[in-house]
Amino acid sequence: MTTCATAQSMRDYYARRAAYYERVYFKPERQADLRAMEAWLGGPFAGRDVLEIACGTGWWTPYGARQARSWLATDLNPETMAVARGKPLPACVRFAEVDAYTLEGLDAQRFDGAFAGCWWSHVPLARLAPWLEQLHARLDSGASAVFLDNAFVPASSTPLSRRDADGNTYQRRTLDDGSVHEVLKNFPTRDEALAQLGPRARNAEWIAHEHYWVLSYQLS
Repeated sequence: MTTCATAQSMRDYYARRAAYYERVYFKPERQADLRAMEAWLGGPFAGRDVLEIACGTGWWTPYGARQARSWLATDLNPETMAVARGKPLPACVRFAEVDAYTLEGLDAQRFDGAFAGCWWSHVPLARLAPWLEQLHARLDSGASAVFLDNAFVPASSTPLSRRDADGNTYQRRTLDDGSVHEVLKNFPTRDEALAQLGPRARNAEWIAHEHYWVLSYQLS
């Protein structure tokens, strides 16, 4: 039986996968990309107060936070955050249970940096621009924002199973327990991603690695 992709089913999928999620980062063909992104990621956030969206198991957190003034890593899944909390982390890192879609739980906190690793691809296309506007409302003028995510590489990526009427693409993934899950996974081009950013985005830079892409920009 396949569980179809909804916000709740996606949450359940990653909760069930938490203990072995990071296997994906050990694919041999992805190592050069990963080392390059890990080395680069701290720079845009040096001295900043950063909000990390959907931190998951925290693979990117220690790299992004190493020069930050403060780093709030957020996720909705206790299962994935338990893995993240167990990592050696800079002293500036804190965690909070926050819904990435609503950002409820942040109170009135403000930030001058924002990061999300492998989250953009899971946001339905119709929700992406409104979600970015909501995130930007939490960020001060001059804030630095960075997103990174997967590129689609046929020899390495899970095949796409379907495309819906809105243009979203999906994959069928099987967990260790044999359960099959439909996962929303979009693979934007540079132009498609930049078109979503809104009027406050400045100095956007797109870095295309073989297996990943990185998008960074500042807010006016």
